[in-house]
Amino acid sequence: MTGNPTDGDALTYSARPQSLMLSFLGIYVLGRGTAVYSGSIIDVFERVGVSEEAVRSTLTRMTNRGLLTRHRRGRRVYFGLTPHATGVLEDGERRIKDTGAVNRDWDGNWTLVSFSLPDSRRSDRHDLRSQLIWAGFGMLQNGLWIAPGIKDAASIVADLGLAENVTVFTAQQAEPTESADLVRRAFDTEAIATRYRAFLTRWDTPRPLPSAPDDLARQLVLHTDWLQLVRQDPHLPAEHLAPDWPAIQAERLFRKLERRYRPKAARTAGATIDEITTDDPSRS
Repeated sequence: MTGNPTDGDALTYSARPQSLMLSFLGIYVLGRGTAVYSGSIIDVFERVGVSEEAVRSTLTRMTNRGLLTRHRRGRRVYFGLTPHATGVLEDGERRIKDTGAVNRDWDGNWTLVSFSLPDSRRSDRHDLRSQLIWAGFGMLQNGLWIAPGIKDAASIVADLGLAENVTVFTAQQAEPTESADLVRRAFDTEAIATRYRAFLTRWDTPRPLPSAPDDLARQLVLHTDWLQLVRQDPHLPAEHLAPDWPAIQAERLFRKLERRYRPKAARTAGATIDEITTDDPSRS
């Protein structure tokens, strides 16, 4: 790819290739029952400044982690989704399309997770904390994590084999505790807002990513930026956030740009991507 991009442009994009790959798979493979030729993926990723070596390394790593399957057709290798990858991508799709960035429907309930794990089980403790953050929990105090609404914490605990070490319950706050205090104590709202402001700085311009070659490149970077945002967002109740909460403007901008880029991106992808039909479990 040619050109001398400036800071903040597509070709100096800082996301890991795997994050971009998940966006690509979510848009162009999930639900289609197909596998994509590795050479096509290389062609697509060249548009966002990812080298052939990095693409091949990412595909190998994701295959070894049980996210992708290989399909050979002659001398060509195609990559499709595993059930695990399908679940990850469907979760991302729900967060983009259904959950959104602003929680206007909070019912006043909190899900609480309490646990105590000794230092000898530090790895289990790290895994549990990572999964809780992914699910939108914040640490209220040592060993006690909370999230707004009813969350499926039981599946997290079961998957990690920690049922005997964890207590899960739902509750509402009572005086003198206020919900706004829980939000303030358990979540770094300023850090969340800063991430949304950075998104707006990058994308709320007349011509975002000017040295990106086409709308397919812009679409991939846009989706990756947005998905990283909403996956880090605990989806806090809007009533306890500032009236000018930047997620509101950021979500409106994402949806506008997504609609703008989609038609040309789809045409470019259709002319670039070589795919085969598989028995991919993501097929609807």
